[in-house]
Amino acid sequence: MASEIVVVGTSTGGLKALQTLLSGLTADFRLPVVIVQHRGSTSENGLCEFLAQSSRLPVTEPEDKEPVMSGRAYLAPRDYHLLIENGSFALSVDPAVAYARPSIDVLFECVADEYGEKAIGVILTGANNDGARGLAKISSQGGVTLVENPETAASHEMPRAALAQTRADWVLPLEEIAPCLNKLVSAVAVHYGS
Repeated sequence: MASEIVVVGTSTGGLKALQTLLSGLTADFRLPVVIVQHRGSTSENGLCEFLAQSSRLPVTEPEDKEPVMSGRAYLAPRDYHLLIENGSFALSVDPAVAYARPSIDVLFECVADEYGEKAIGVILTGANNDGARGLAKISSQGGVTLVENPETAASHEMPRAALAQTRADWVLPLEEIAPCLNKLVSAVAVHYGS
């Protein structure tokens, strides 16, 4: 089954991890990449611009009701949960989950419901367990799961929590995650002739 979306969750150490991930994706990467990076509700603006310097894909914060487009990277806005409903983004101010808003679990669980086996979930470095439940749901729906190797992650708690709940399809050092995604997406594109 052809994948249609990549969701990425990270926390502590995530900015460097996201720079590495985004810089490794090819310019013709055809799936949307939707990212939750934990950040404080009062953190400064400019994170999209910062990440865009490392990315061949455009990086933006989605607006409520904005359609999800292929070949773009989206960063969850600070202090909002990010969901996807009927192919469009939805922003929520529901209470924090695992002390976080935006929450990785909220996005991943929503994407598991919306995309099922067509979702790819990625957990990177982080210092809590947000994302573990969501990645497990993506896996249970038949989606593909990748987890940064806890031994080489800047902060190992989040990858370890994810691996405690999910038998990931790939557990890789950070530098190997983007090449793996490139191969997954291009192999499917060739196989399905798209």
